[in-house]
Amino acid sequence: MADSAASPPSDSSDAQFREMRDRVRGIFDHALAECSIPRAFGRKLQHDRRYIKVGDELCDLAAFARALVVSIGKAGHNMAEALAGIVGTGLSGIVATSAAPPAQLFGFRYFAGGHPMPNEDSIRAGEAILRLLSGLTPETLVIFLISGGASAIAEKPLNASMTLDNLVATYEALVHSGAPIAEINAIRKHLSALKGGRLALAATPAHQLSILVSDVPDHTPDALASGPTMPDSTTVEDCYQIAQRYKMAPNFPAPVRAMFERRRLLETPKAGDPAFLRSHYLTVLSNASAVHAAVERAVLNGFAVEVDNSCDDCDYQQAADYLLRRLRELRRGVSRACLISGGEVTVKVSSQHGVGGRNQQFALYCAEQIAGENITVLSAGTDGIDGNSPAAGAVVDGSTAERAQQRGLSLAQALAKFDGSPLFDAIGDAVMTGPTGNNVRDLRVLLAY
Repeated sequence: MADSAASPPSDSSDAQFREMRDRVRGIFDHALAECSIPRAFGRKLQHDRRYIKVGDELCDLAAFARALVVSIGKAGHNMAEALAGIVGTGLSGIVATSAAPPAQLFGFRYFAGGHPMPNEDSIRAGEAILRLLSGLTPETLVIFLISGGASAIAEKPLNASMTLDNLVATYEALVHSGAPIAEINAIRKHLSALKGGRLALAATPAHQLSILVSDVPDHTPDALASGPTMPDSTTVEDCYQIAQRYKMAPNFPAPVRAMFERRRLLETPKAGDPAFLRSHYLTVLSNASAVHAAVERAVLNGFAVEVDNSCDDCDYQQAADYLLRRLRELRRGVSRACLISGGEVTVKVSSQHGVGGRNQQFALYCAEQIAGENITVLSAGTDGIDGNSPAAGAVVDGSTAERAQQRGLSLAQALAKFDGSPLFDAIGDAVMTGPTGNNVRDLRVLLAY
């Protein structure tokens, strides 16, 4: 780590820091723009009179007596709007999303589900979706539009004794456990009437299309939104092991803790189940889309670029140490180096914490490690929301520690209290986008010059 008590940067170095903060923010903003829902749908979906082509799947809309849409997640409205823009009028169904849209689509019932914790509308959305899907026939087409955040935004516990307070307490225990998202969602699947393929089960025998905007690792597509329409690759035994590994049970509310202690979890439908015989899936956006767009812009900015996603789902400190080491190695051979890393890092949060999220925690730690160096680091979420803060993440550089100290702020204290948001707001290093209506995981961009 560089000496945090180093001399304040000169006017020329301060100008260079500002330039590089602008450049790294431009790379992130370009990635957001290229990952827009309308662009992705325009590339992946085609509609010609009575036919809609979704990837390689061609559907004759005239062959169905009825077509329904269920759109859930942070991109719920944007995905439904993009589909309606391609197919035209006549669609109807349910949209459950966390951010209120500027206007609602005609023919759709809207629910303002909670995120990261479910709320009453999350439960109402789950119940309404199950009612909509009940009693369908083979002549019905159901188009599921699924994006990140849907696990909390639409929910209904399998255990009828579970209250909303119980559900929120369960989500808090899972989110704060330090477990990666795929393992968190494995447990969510086995507690829910919607997840782990159970929406596909509810819609049987209808023909089903699932269009996905993914915020999970590419090798675990059924972890997206806890896999409501896909065969579940996880088991109840996985859940028991995950809970034990991260010592979750003591933090679960009584009804959930009892299910684990008595091993009463119910298994989810697997590959080969008749529920999936008429199901098709297409991922139109994923973290790879954001990484690719970031690489394009970084190259145009004159950086030698490498991509390294190997720290996905790693502890934030381990990820930062690894990526900074890789960046410094890359910098030895070129004048301007850029390392891009997609995916998410993990944090374990105590019950007493401040305002921030995993991206700001990662950035805080990096700021300590790069004090005085010509390095700039951005870490931000493509959904525009980092944890319980209003920011998407933060940008830090070799001047961050000094600028914080000048305002009487301590990086170490903010890091220990998981309270990065107030510090970054004060020194102007917060990445503020507002909710983007999209979610393809996080992006980390590291520059050395």
